[in-house]
Amino acid sequence: MTRTAGSARPRLLVLASTFPAHPDDGVPAFVLDLARQEAVEFDTAVLTPRVAGAARSETIDGVRVRRFAYFPRRFEDLADGAILDNLKADRKRLLQVPALLAAQFLAVRRAVRAARPDVIHAHWAIPQGLVAALAAPGVPLVVTTHGGDVYALRAAPLVRLKRWVFGRAAHVTTVNDEMRAHLTEWGVDPTRSSVVPMGVDLAPAIAARETTVRRPGHVVAVGRLVEKKGFGNLVEALRGLEGVDWSLTVVGDGPWRERLERQAAGLPVTFVGQRGKSEVLATLASATVVALPSVPAANGDQEGLPVTLLEAAAVGAAIVASDLPGIRDVVRDDVSGLLVEPGDVDALRAALARALTDADARERHQAGATAAAAGYATERIGSRYRDVLRAAVERRTPHRG
Repeated sequence: MTRTAGSARPRLLVLASTFPAHPDDGVPAFVLDLARQEAVEFDTAVLTPRVAGAARSETIDGVRVRRFAYFPRRFEDLADGAILDNLKADRKRLLQVPALLAAQFLAVRRAVRAARPDVIHAHWAIPQGLVAALAAPGVPLVVTTHGGDVYALRAAPLVRLKRWVFGRAAHVTTVNDEMRAHLTEWGVDPTRSSVVPMGVDLAPAIAARETTVRRPGHVVAVGRLVEKKGFGNLVEALRGLEGVDWSLTVVGDGPWRERLERQAAGLPVTFVGQRGKSEVLATLASATVVALPSVPAANGDQEGLPVTLLEAAAVGAAIVASDLPGIRDVVRDDVSGLLVEPGDVDALRAALARALTDADARERHQAGATAAAAGYATERIGSRYRDVLRAAVERRTPHRG
């Protein structure tokens, strides 16, 4: 991230805790996809925790990636997937939290001293936004919230901590209007916040759509196997579906896999585990229906705007999804899919039955989903993020709260 003589490109440091170890490994790649777009204008480097099988340092499409160690390698797994879900699955991982914070703080300090970034883009308020505010208080900070860092972590001390982080950010982006309203409640000036979702790379989605044959009666669900995805409700809805031939493919892994497999025993349900992006797109394109039965989790966590939803729309799938903020920005009921009340198994069953049997409605929903996905193309979303980052650089002085 060193500026060369004659180069006018501003320097960007991206901080994230969810990042693929290698291409197409199945870990959500939205941070990398956005970093590629940010690199159109910015000299971009990503700093992220070490995960098994990943290079400590590499360059991907012009984006430099550095992974820092934070715990003895044998036990280092807090950042392998979603941190909140990993903590919920095994409370012993709490021991890794202070180690991660300390290691990330030192890594950011080193990166700032060595490369002198013009702006930092922190994905998730905690831990990345917090660490950036502490380790690099003189560098303009843009914080992007994705869901769990707003909907969960709602205890009063954690809310105060998030307010402190947001008060030191030049700008805060989030992925739906409800989350932005929470930011306003917490004291973020609306002039310093905006709704800018993640994007979807349309080219591979279109290729999957054009080369994959849809399987009659095939229902597909993709995501980490955790409470907020609502996959247990999906199994129960399908179990009671009468007069319709169906099969379900579940793509993903996580702490709820064993209980979901027990729940689905004897049903035409296949759990294929985590898969790479190309296989995920092909599986989505093979579906008669893609289901996103998301629900708020017991700890308050819920979807912000699932990237899987954007991928399903981009492959032109018929979508049945829960009526939640973010999701309803993409799926308009009976226009680009069907929406149901979160947690309502009967309503979910009825929507699935219609999507599987009403060919005319399904074709209309597929066309609507494809049109909706165009607004989330990575190039368009990347341009909006570059505007936010550019404004932060031009302002130079972070707000204080």
